[in-house]
Amino acid sequence: MMIKQKLIKPVVKALVNNDVMDIIEDNMMPLKKLMAYYNCAIMQVETKFNVLNEEFSLEYDRNPIESIKTRLKSLDSIVKKLTKRNLPITTESIKENLNDVAGVRVICSFTEDIYLLADCLLQQDDVKLIQVKDYIKNPKPNGYRSLHLIIEVPIFLKDEKKNIRVEVQLRTIAMDFWASLDHKLSYKKDIPEDEASILKRELLECAQASSDLDQRMEDIKNRIVDK
Repeated sequence: MMIKQKLIKPVVKALVNNDVMDIIEDNMMPLKKLMAYYNCAIMQVETKFNVLNEEFSLEYDRNPIESIKTRLKSLDSIVKKLTKRNLPITTESIKENLNDVAGVRVICSFTEDIYLLADCLLQQDDVKLIQVKDYIKNPKPNGYRSLHLIIEVPIFLKDEKKNIRVEVQLRTIAMDFWASLDHKLSYKKDIPEDEASILKRELLECAQASSDLDQRMEDIKNRIVDK
Protein backbone atom coordinates (compact mmCIF):
# COMPACT_ATOMS: atom_id res chain seq x y z
CA MET A 1 0.00 0.00 0.00
CA MET A 2 2.87 2.37 0.86
CA ILE A 3 4.52 1.73 -2.53
CA LYS A 4 1.24 2.50 -4.26
CA GLN A 5 0.89 5.79 -2.40
CA LYS A 6 4.48 6.81 -3.21
CA LEU A 7 3.91 6.15 -6.90
CA ILE A 8 0.65 8.10 -7.04
CA LYS A 9 1.69 11.06 -4.84
CA PRO A 10 3.74 12.96 -7.49
CA VAL A 11 0.95 12.52 -10.01
CA VAL A 12 -1.57 14.04 -7.61
CA LYS A 13 0.60 17.14 -7.41
CA ALA A 14 0.92 17.37 -11.18
CA LEU A 15 -2.63 16.49 -12.20
CA VAL A 16 -5.60 16.74 -9.90
CA ASN A 17 -7.94 14.84 -12.17
CA ASN A 18 -10.21 12.07 -10.90
CA ASP A 19 -10.49 10.38 -14.28
CA VAL A 20 -6.73 10.21 -14.63
CA MET A 21 -6.39 8.88 -11.09
CA ASP A 22 -8.95 6.14 -11.77
CA ILE A 23 -7.02 5.05 -14.85
CA ILE A 24 -3.75 4.94 -12.89
CA GLU A 25 -5.37 2.95 -10.07
CA ASP A 26 -6.66 0.36 -12.55
CA ASN A 27 -3.26 0.04 -14.22
CA MET A 28 -1.00 0.20 -11.15
CA MET A 29 0.26 -3.38 -11.10
CA PRO A 30 0.88 -3.63 -14.88
CA LEU A 31 2.52 -0.20 -14.67
CA LYS A 32 4.85 -1.30 -11.87
CA LYS A 33 5.83 -4.33 -13.94
CA LEU A 34 6.45 -2.21 -17.02
CA MET A 35 8.65 0.22 -15.11
CA ALA A 36 10.63 -2.73 -13.75
CA TYR A 37 11.13 -3.95 -17.34
CA TYR A 38 12.43 -0.53 -18.37
CA ASN A 39 14.82 -0.58 -15.42
CA CYS A 40 16.10 -4.01 -16.49
CA ALA A 41 16.64 -2.68 -20.02
CA ILE A 42 18.68 0.21 -18.60
CA MET A 43 20.89 -2.26 -16.74
CA GLN A 44 21.27 -4.31 -19.92
CA VAL A 45 22.43 -1.33 -22.00
CA GLU A 46 24.68 0.02 -19.26
CA THR A 47 26.38 -3.37 -19.03
CA LYS A 48 26.94 -3.41 -22.79
CA PHE A 49 28.76 -0.08 -22.62
CA ASN A 50 30.81 -1.14 -19.59
CA VAL A 51 31.92 -4.26 -21.46
CA LEU A 52 32.91 -2.18 -24.50
CA ASN A 53 34.82 0.23 -22.30
CA GLU A 54 36.71 -2.64 -20.67
CA GLU A 55 37.54 -4.17 -24.05
CA PHE A 56 38.91 -0.88 -25.38
CA SER A 57 40.96 -0.47 -22.21
CA LEU A 58 42.60 -3.87 -22.76
CA GLU A 59 43.13 -3.48 -26.50
CA TYR A 60 44.08 0.21 -26.81
CA ASP A 61 45.11 1.06 -23.24
CA ARG A 62 42.51 3.81 -22.92
CA ASN A 63 38.87 4.16 -21.92
CA PRO A 64 36.61 5.95 -24.43
CA ILE A 65 33.89 6.34 -21.78
CA GLU A 66 34.29 8.92 -19.04
CA SER A 67 31.02 8.13 -17.25
CA ILE A 68 27.58 6.60 -17.72
CA LYS A 69 24.38 8.13 -16.36
CA THR A 70 21.01 6.40 -16.31
CA ARG A 71 17.48 7.70 -15.84
CA LEU A 72 14.04 6.13 -15.48
CA LYS A 73 11.32 8.63 -16.38
CA SER A 74 9.13 9.51 -13.41
CA LEU A 75 5.47 8.55 -13.36
CA ASP A 76 4.28 12.15 -13.26
CA SER A 77 6.44 13.02 -16.31
CA ILE A 78 4.97 10.05 -18.19
CA VAL A 79 1.41 11.10 -17.33
CA LYS A 80 2.08 14.74 -18.30
CA LYS A 81 3.55 13.72 -21.66
CA LEU A 82 0.71 11.36 -22.54
CA THR A 83 -1.91 13.88 -21.39
CA LYS A 84 -0.29 16.66 -23.41
CA ARG A 85 -0.53 14.48 -26.52
CA ASN A 86 -4.11 13.44 -25.71
CA LEU A 87 -3.02 9.80 -25.52
CA PRO A 88 -4.48 7.14 -23.23
CA ILE A 89 -2.69 6.54 -19.93
CA THR A 90 -2.15 2.80 -20.19
CA THR A 91 0.86 0.50 -20.28
CA GLU A 92 0.25 -0.20 -23.97
CA SER A 93 0.14 3.51 -24.71
CA ILE A 94 3.43 4.03 -22.88
CA LYS A 95 5.15 1.24 -24.82
CA GLU A 96 3.80 2.38 -28.18
CA ASN A 97 4.17 6.16 -27.84
CA LEU A 98 7.09 6.93 -25.51
CA ASN A 99 10.66 6.08 -26.48
CA ASP A 100 12.43 7.87 -23.64
CA VAL A 101 11.07 6.19 -20.51
CA ALA A 102 14.41 4.41 -20.08
CA GLY A 103 17.46 6.58 -20.67
CA VAL A 104 21.20 5.93 -20.77
CA ARG A 105 23.64 8.79 -21.27
CA VAL A 106 27.24 7.96 -22.19
CA ILE A 107 29.86 10.67 -21.70
CA CYS A 108 32.84 10.14 -24.00
CA SER A 109 36.34 11.53 -24.14
CA PHE A 110 36.31 12.52 -27.81
CA THR A 111 33.75 13.02 -30.57
CA GLU A 112 35.13 10.13 -32.62
CA ASP A 113 34.56 7.85 -29.60
CA ILE A 114 30.85 8.65 -29.80
CA TYR A 115 30.51 7.22 -33.29
CA LEU A 116 32.85 4.33 -32.55
CA LEU A 117 30.82 3.24 -29.51
CA ALA A 118 27.52 3.74 -31.34
CA ASP A 119 28.72 1.49 -34.18
CA CYS A 120 29.96 -1.17 -31.75
CA LEU A 121 26.63 -1.14 -29.92
CA LEU A 122 24.51 -1.35 -33.07
CA GLN A 123 26.58 -4.23 -34.46
CA GLN A 124 25.47 -6.43 -31.57
CA ASP A 125 22.88 -8.91 -32.85
CA ASP A 126 20.46 -8.37 -29.96
CA VAL A 127 20.30 -4.59 -30.43
CA LYS A 128 17.71 -3.20 -32.84
CA LEU A 129 17.98 0.42 -34.01
CA ILE A 130 14.63 2.19 -34.04
CA GLN A 131 15.69 5.79 -34.63
CA VAL A 132 18.79 7.95 -34.79
CA LYS A 133 19.05 11.73 -34.38
CA ASP A 134 22.50 13.19 -34.92
CA TYR A 135 22.62 16.58 -33.20
CA ILE A 136 26.41 16.63 -33.53
CA LYS A 137 26.50 16.85 -37.31
CA ASN A 138 23.23 18.80 -37.23
CA PRO A 139 23.09 20.79 -33.94
CA LYS A 140 19.81 22.20 -32.67
CA PRO A 141 19.26 25.94 -33.27
CA ASN A 142 20.23 26.71 -29.66
CA GLY A 143 23.58 24.92 -30.08
CA TYR A 144 22.69 21.60 -28.41
CA ARG A 145 24.86 18.70 -29.60
CA SER A 146 24.51 15.00 -28.88
CA LEU A 147 23.94 11.71 -30.68
CA HIS A 148 20.56 10.19 -29.83
CA LEU A 149 19.73 6.55 -30.50
CA ILE A 150 16.44 4.83 -29.82
CA ILE A 151 17.21 1.13 -29.55
CA GLU A 152 15.33 -2.00 -28.58
CA VAL A 153 17.00 -4.65 -26.42
CA PRO A 154 15.72 -7.95 -25.04
CA ILE A 155 15.37 -8.60 -21.32
CA PHE A 156 15.09 -12.18 -20.17
CA LEU A 157 12.53 -12.83 -17.47
CA LYS A 158 11.65 -16.00 -15.57
CA ASP A 159 9.40 -17.41 -18.27
CA GLU A 160 9.65 -15.02 -21.20
CA LYS A 161 11.67 -12.52 -23.19
CA LYS A 162 10.55 -8.93 -23.74
CA ASN A 163 11.92 -6.33 -26.12
CA ILE A 164 12.18 -2.92 -24.45
CA ARG A 165 13.07 0.46 -25.95
CA VAL A 166 15.83 2.62 -24.49
CA GLU A 167 16.97 6.11 -25.42
CA VAL A 168 20.77 6.33 -25.60
CA GLN A 169 22.49 9.72 -25.64
CA LEU A 170 26.20 9.93 -26.42
CA ARG A 171 28.11 13.16 -25.73
CA THR A 172 31.57 14.49 -25.01
CA ILE A 173 32.37 16.10 -21.66
CA ALA A 174 32.07 19.55 -23.24
CA MET A 175 28.69 18.74 -24.82
CA ASP A 176 27.38 17.42 -21.49
CA PHE A 177 28.64 20.45 -19.56
CA TRP A 178 26.94 22.84 -21.99
CA ALA A 179 23.67 20.86 -22.03
CA SER A 180 23.58 20.71 -18.24
CA LEU A 181 23.96 24.49 -17.88
CA ASP A 182 21.47 25.18 -20.67
CA HIS A 183 18.92 22.89 -18.97
CA LYS A 184 19.33 24.70 -15.64
CA LEU A 185 19.04 28.13 -17.20
CA SER A 186 15.95 27.19 -19.19
CA TYR A 187 13.99 26.96 -15.92
CA LYS A 188 14.62 30.64 -15.12
CA LYS A 189 11.31 32.17 -16.22
CA ASP A 190 11.62 35.63 -14.67
CA ILE A 191 14.32 36.92 -17.05
CA PRO A 192 13.30 40.01 -19.11
CA GLU A 193 12.78 39.26 -22.80
CA ASP A 194 15.67 41.45 -24.02
CA GLU A 195 18.06 39.89 -21.50
CA ALA A 196 16.86 36.39 -22.41
CA SER A 197 17.63 37.10 -26.06
CA ILE A 198 21.18 38.18 -25.17
CA LEU A 199 21.69 35.06 -23.05
CA LYS A 200 20.53 32.83 -25.90
CA ARG A 201 23.17 34.36 -28.16
CA GLU A 202 25.78 33.90 -25.43
CA LEU A 203 24.83 30.24 -25.02
CA LEU A 204 25.00 29.68 -28.76
CA GLU A 205 28.51 31.18 -28.78
CA CYS A 206 29.46 28.93 -25.85
CA ALA A 207 28.15 25.91 -27.77
CA GLN A 208 30.39 26.80 -30.70
CA ALA A 209 33.34 27.32 -28.36
CA SER A 210 32.80 23.90 -26.78
CA SER A 211 32.61 22.36 -30.26
CA ASP A 212 35.90 24.03 -31.18
CA LEU A 213 37.41 22.72 -27.94
CA ASP A 214 36.32 19.16 -28.75
CA GLN A 215 37.93 19.44 -32.18
CA ARG A 216 41.20 20.85 -30.84
CA MET A 217 41.46 18.19 -28.13
CA GLU A 218 40.79 15.46 -30.68
CA ASP A 219 43.46 16.89 -32.99
CA ILE A 220 45.97 16.90 -30.11
CA LYS A 221 45.07 13.31 -29.22
CA ASN A 222 45.53 12.17 -32.82
CA ARG A 223 48.93 13.89 -33.05
CA ILE A 224 50.06 12.12 -29.88
CA VAL A 225 48.77 8.72 -31.08
CA ASP A 226 50.41 9.10 -34.51
CA LYS A 227 53.85 9.67 -33.00
